[in-house]
Amino acid sequence: MAPTLRQGDRLLTVRGGRHPRPGRLALAPDPRVPDRLLIKRVAAVADGRVDLRGDDPHASTDSRTFGVLPGTVVHGVVAYRYFPVERAGWIS
Repeated sequence: MAPTLRQGDRLLTVRGGRHPRPGRLALAPDPRVPDRLLIKRVAAVADGRVDLRGDDPHASTDSRTFGVLPGTVVHGVVAYRYFPVERAGWIS
């Protein structure tokens, strides 16, 4: 699968306490480097835990590497790309 995001994309995220739905892009801290934020696709939500996966499984560091995360650490979901202008639009 081709990555949804490209280097240089500027995004609007929606913060919230609700758990993201499978298929959405979520913003969460990297468990290996807590000051770093990751944007990954939600593969599954179960028992208050979130399984995050990259769009390119061969080039992604995701839950297969660091395990599932508690849903409470998810900062929000990606809603809109505003730059570059030619790629601007809602991200579902």
